[in-house]
Amino acid sequence: MPTNTLCMLGVRLLEQRKHRRRIVPICNNPSTHYFSPLPRRPEPVSEINVAQPPLSDGYETVSDMGHLLGYARVSTTDQQADLQVDALERAGCYRVFTETASGARTDRPTLDQVLDQLRPGDTLVVWKLDRLGRSLRHLVDTITGLAECGVGFRSLQEAIDTTTPGGKLVFHVFAALAEFERDLIRERTSAGLAAARARGRHGGRPSVLRGHKLQVAREMYRSGQYTVAAIAEALGVSRASIYRHLTGDSR
Repeated sequence: MPTNTLCMLGVRLLEQRKHRRRIVPICNNPSTHYFSPLPRRPEPVSEINVAQPPLSDGYETVSDMGHLLGYARVSTTDQQADLQVDALERAGCYRVFTETASGARTDRPTLDQVLDQLRPGDTLVVWKLDRLGRSLRHLVDTITGLAECGVGFRSLQEAIDTTTPGGKLVFHVFAALAEFERDLIRERTSAGLAAARARGRHGGRPSVLRGHKLQVAREMYRSGQYTVAAIAEALGVSRASIYRHLTGDSR
Protein backbone atom coordinates (compact mmCIF):
# COMPACT_ATOMS: atom_id res chain seq x y z
CA MET A 1 0.00 0.00 0.00
CA PRO A 2 1.36 3.41 -0.91
CA THR A 3 2.65 5.66 1.85
CA ASN A 4 0.18 8.47 1.07
CA THR A 5 -2.75 6.10 1.51
CA LEU A 6 -1.50 4.99 4.93
CA CYS A 7 -1.16 8.61 6.05
CA MET A 8 -4.69 9.42 4.97
CA LEU A 9 -6.10 6.40 6.88
CA GLY A 10 -4.23 7.45 10.04
CA VAL A 11 -5.60 10.98 9.89
CA ARG A 12 -9.15 9.68 9.53
CA LEU A 13 -8.74 7.31 12.50
CA LEU A 14 -7.52 10.21 14.67
CA GLU A 15 -10.48 12.36 13.67
CA GLN A 16 -12.92 9.57 14.46
CA ARG A 17 -11.38 9.06 17.92
CA LYS A 18 -11.46 12.79 18.56
CA HIS A 19 -15.18 13.17 17.82
CA ARG A 20 -16.24 9.86 19.36
CA ARG A 21 -18.67 10.23 22.37
CA ARG A 22 -18.02 8.19 25.44
CA ILE A 23 -20.99 6.06 26.42
CA VAL A 24 -21.70 3.94 29.49
CA PRO A 25 -24.44 1.40 30.13
CA ILE A 26 -27.43 2.51 32.18
CA CYS A 27 -27.39 -0.65 34.29
CA ASN A 28 -24.90 -3.32 35.16
CA ASN A 29 -26.50 -5.87 32.88
CA PRO A 30 -24.12 -6.38 29.90
CA SER A 31 -26.94 -7.69 27.72
CA THR A 32 -28.67 -4.33 27.55
CA HIS A 33 -27.95 -2.18 24.58
CA TYR A 34 -29.12 1.17 26.00
CA PHE A 35 -26.37 3.68 26.58
CA SER A 36 -26.30 7.26 27.90
CA PRO A 37 -23.51 9.80 28.04
CA LEU A 38 -21.48 10.20 31.24
CA PRO A 39 -22.75 12.94 33.59
CA ARG A 40 -20.75 16.11 33.57
CA ARG A 41 -18.69 16.91 36.62
CA PRO A 42 -20.13 19.83 38.64
CA GLU A 43 -18.21 23.01 38.37
CA PRO A 44 -16.57 24.22 41.59
CA VAL A 45 -18.53 26.87 43.47
CA SER A 46 -16.69 29.59 45.34
CA GLU A 47 -17.42 30.11 49.03
CA ILE A 48 -18.63 33.65 48.37
CA ASN A 49 -21.51 32.48 46.18
CA VAL A 50 -22.69 29.76 48.55
CA ALA A 51 -26.00 30.87 50.04
CA GLN A 52 -26.87 30.15 53.66
CA PRO A 53 -29.63 27.60 54.12
CA PRO A 54 -32.94 29.16 55.17
CA LEU A 55 -34.06 28.73 58.76
CA SER A 56 -36.63 26.05 59.34
CA ASP A 57 -39.97 26.70 60.99
CA GLY A 58 -38.56 25.64 64.34
CA TYR A 59 -36.28 28.68 64.65
CA GLU A 60 -36.98 32.33 65.33
CA THR A 61 -34.87 35.38 64.87
CA VAL A 62 -34.15 37.25 68.09
CA SER A 63 -34.36 41.02 67.92
CA ASP A 64 -31.80 43.22 69.60
CA MET A 65 -34.58 45.40 70.99
CA GLY A 66 -35.90 44.69 74.48
CA HIS A 67 -39.50 44.45 75.60
CA LEU A 68 -41.86 47.35 76.29
CA LEU A 69 -43.61 47.06 79.67
CA GLY A 70 -46.47 49.45 80.39
CA TYR A 71 -47.55 50.80 83.78
CA ALA A 72 -50.96 52.40 84.32
CA ARG A 73 -52.19 53.86 87.60
CA VAL A 74 -55.41 55.37 88.91
CA SER A 75 -55.90 56.92 92.33
CA THR A 76 -59.33 55.55 93.30
CA THR A 77 -61.54 52.62 92.38
CA ASP A 78 -64.04 55.01 90.77
CA GLN A 79 -61.51 55.88 88.08
CA GLN A 80 -60.88 53.69 85.05
CA ALA A 81 -57.47 52.96 83.50
CA ASP A 82 -58.88 52.04 80.06
CA LEU A 83 -57.55 55.21 78.43
CA GLN A 84 -54.04 54.55 79.69
CA VAL A 85 -54.13 50.84 78.83
CA ASP A 86 -55.30 51.51 75.26
CA ALA A 87 -52.56 54.09 74.70
CA LEU A 88 -49.89 51.78 76.10
CA GLU A 89 -51.03 48.88 73.93
CA ARG A 90 -50.97 51.07 70.82
CA ALA A 91 -47.42 52.07 71.76
CA GLY A 92 -46.38 48.41 71.45
CA CYS A 93 -46.34 47.24 75.07
CA TYR A 94 -46.60 43.48 75.16
CA ARG A 95 -47.80 43.62 78.78
CA VAL A 96 -49.48 46.38 80.79
CA PHE A 97 -49.62 46.46 84.59
CA THR A 98 -52.54 48.32 86.20
CA GLU A 99 -52.58 49.60 89.78
CA THR A 100 -55.08 51.44 91.94
CA ALA A 101 -53.14 53.53 94.44
CA SER A 102 -52.58 57.14 95.38
CA GLY A 103 -49.52 58.80 93.92
CA ALA A 104 -48.49 59.99 97.38
CA ARG A 105 -48.05 56.42 98.65
CA THR A 106 -44.52 55.15 99.01
CA ASP A 107 -45.53 51.49 98.81
CA ARG A 108 -46.96 50.45 95.45
CA PRO A 109 -46.75 46.65 95.04
CA THR A 110 -47.61 46.62 91.32
CA LEU A 111 -44.94 49.20 90.53
CA ASP A 112 -42.42 47.16 92.49
CA GLN A 113 -43.45 44.10 90.46
CA VAL A 114 -42.92 45.96 87.18
CA LEU A 115 -39.50 47.22 88.25
CA ASP A 116 -38.53 43.69 89.30
CA GLN A 117 -39.45 42.22 85.90
CA LEU A 118 -37.51 44.77 83.86
CA ARG A 119 -34.27 43.52 82.35
CA PRO A 120 -31.39 45.35 80.63
CA GLY A 121 -32.59 46.49 77.22
CA ASP A 122 -36.27 46.75 78.25
CA THR A 123 -38.21 50.00 78.38
CA LEU A 124 -40.78 51.12 80.94
CA VAL A 125 -43.65 53.03 79.30
CA VAL A 126 -46.20 55.23 81.11
CA TRP A 127 -49.03 57.40 79.82
CA LYS A 128 -47.94 60.50 81.76
CA LEU A 129 -45.09 61.34 84.10
CA ASP A 130 -47.35 61.74 87.14
CA ARG A 131 -48.45 58.12 86.77
CA LEU A 132 -44.98 56.99 87.84
CA GLY A 133 -43.55 59.52 90.30
CA ARG A 134 -45.25 61.19 93.24
CA SER A 135 -42.88 64.15 92.95
CA LEU A 136 -40.22 65.44 90.61
CA ARG A 137 -37.48 64.23 92.92
CA HIS A 138 -38.99 60.75 93.18
CA LEU A 139 -39.47 60.63 89.41
CA VAL A 140 -35.85 61.56 88.74
CA ASP A 141 -34.58 59.02 91.28
CA THR A 142 -36.71 56.24 89.74
CA ILE A 143 -35.62 56.96 86.16
CA THR A 144 -31.98 57.26 87.27
CA GLY A 145 -32.22 53.84 88.90
CA LEU A 146 -33.66 52.40 85.69
CA ALA A 147 -30.84 53.92 83.63
CA GLU A 148 -28.22 52.41 85.94
CA CYS A 149 -29.77 48.98 85.27
CA GLY A 150 -29.78 49.51 81.50
CA VAL A 151 -33.56 50.07 81.31
CA GLY A 152 -35.10 52.85 79.24
CA PHE A 153 -38.11 55.03 80.03
CA ARG A 154 -40.86 56.49 77.85
CA SER A 155 -43.71 58.89 78.60
CA LEU A 156 -46.31 59.07 75.85
CA GLN A 157 -47.95 62.41 76.63
CA GLU A 158 -44.70 64.30 77.20
CA ALA A 159 -42.93 62.49 74.30
CA ILE A 160 -39.92 61.64 76.49
CA ASP A 161 -37.79 58.66 75.52
CA THR A 162 -34.53 58.18 77.39
CA THR A 163 -33.35 55.69 74.76
CA THR A 164 -32.88 58.59 72.33
CA PRO A 165 -30.43 61.51 72.61
CA GLY A 166 -33.28 64.03 72.72
CA GLY A 167 -35.02 62.14 75.51
CA LYS A 168 -31.82 61.99 77.53
CA LEU A 169 -31.44 65.76 77.17
CA VAL A 170 -34.97 66.39 78.44
CA PHE A 171 -34.41 64.03 81.36
CA HIS A 172 -31.22 65.85 82.32
CA VAL A 173 -33.17 69.11 82.33
CA PHE A 174 -35.72 67.53 84.67
CA ALA A 175 -32.93 66.31 86.93
CA ALA A 176 -31.49 69.83 87.06
CA LEU A 177 -34.93 71.24 87.93
CA ALA A 178 -35.35 68.68 90.72
CA GLU A 179 -31.95 69.61 92.13
CA PHE A 180 -32.86 73.30 91.94
CA GLU A 181 -36.16 72.63 93.73
CA ARG A 182 -34.39 70.76 96.53
CA ASP A 183 -31.88 73.58 96.97
CA LEU A 184 -34.70 76.13 97.19
CA ILE A 185 -36.47 74.08 99.87
CA ARG A 186 -33.25 73.78 101.87
CA GLU A 187 -32.59 77.51 101.57
CA ARG A 188 -36.12 78.46 102.65
CA THR A 189 -35.95 76.09 105.62
CA SER A 190 -32.63 77.48 106.82
CA ALA A 191 -33.86 81.06 106.48
CA GLY A 192 -37.02 80.28 108.45
CA LEU A 193 -35.10 78.63 111.30
CA ALA A 194 -32.67 81.54 111.48
CA ALA A 195 -35.55 84.04 111.67
CA ALA A 196 -37.24 82.00 114.43
CA ARG A 197 -34.06 81.81 116.51
CA ALA A 198 -33.59 85.56 116.16
CA ARG A 199 -37.04 86.02 117.74
CA GLY A 200 -36.25 83.67 120.61
CA ARG A 201 -38.11 80.66 119.28
CA HIS A 202 -36.41 77.33 118.98
CA GLY A 203 -37.55 74.34 117.03
CA GLY A 204 -38.61 71.03 118.47
CA ARG A 205 -41.14 69.97 121.09
CA PRO A 206 -41.71 72.41 123.97
CA SER A 207 -39.97 71.51 127.21
CA VAL A 208 -42.05 69.75 129.90
CA LEU A 209 -40.13 71.48 132.71
CA ARG A 210 -40.97 75.14 132.57
CA GLY A 211 -41.80 77.84 135.06
CA HIS A 212 -43.01 76.52 138.39
CA LYS A 213 -42.18 72.85 137.64
CA LEU A 214 -38.59 73.68 136.85
CA GLN A 215 -38.23 75.75 140.03
CA VAL A 216 -39.67 72.95 142.19
CA ALA A 217 -37.35 70.38 140.58
CA ARG A 218 -34.32 72.55 141.35
CA GLU A 219 -35.33 73.10 144.99
CA MET A 220 -36.00 69.38 145.55
CA TYR A 221 -32.66 68.42 144.03
CA ARG A 222 -30.70 71.01 146.03
CA SER A 223 -32.27 69.89 149.30
CA GLY A 224 -30.57 66.53 148.94
CA GLN A 225 -33.60 64.69 150.37
CA TYR A 226 -34.96 63.41 147.07
CA THR A 227 -33.48 61.22 144.40
CA VAL A 228 -33.80 61.99 140.71
CA ALA A 229 -36.30 59.16 140.32
CA ALA A 230 -38.45 60.56 143.16
CA ILE A 231 -38.36 64.07 141.67
CA ALA A 232 -39.33 62.76 138.23
CA GLU A 233 -42.22 60.73 139.69
CA ALA A 234 -43.49 63.69 141.74
CA LEU A 235 -43.47 66.07 138.79
CA GLY A 236 -44.72 63.54 136.22
CA VAL A 237 -41.69 63.74 133.92
CA SER A 238 -38.93 61.37 132.91
CA ARG A 239 -35.59 61.12 134.66
CA ALA A 240 -33.89 62.16 131.39
CA SER A 241 -35.73 65.51 131.56
CA ILE A 242 -34.55 66.06 135.17
CA TYR A 243 -30.96 65.21 134.26
CA ARG A 244 -31.08 67.45 131.18
CA HIS A 245 -32.21 70.55 133.08
CA LEU A 246 -30.12 69.94 136.17
CA THR A 247 -27.01 69.34 134.06
CA GLY A 248 -27.65 72.64 132.33
CA ASP A 249 -27.91 74.41 135.68
CA SER A 250 -24.65 72.89 136.94
CA ARG A 251 -22.86 74.20 133.89
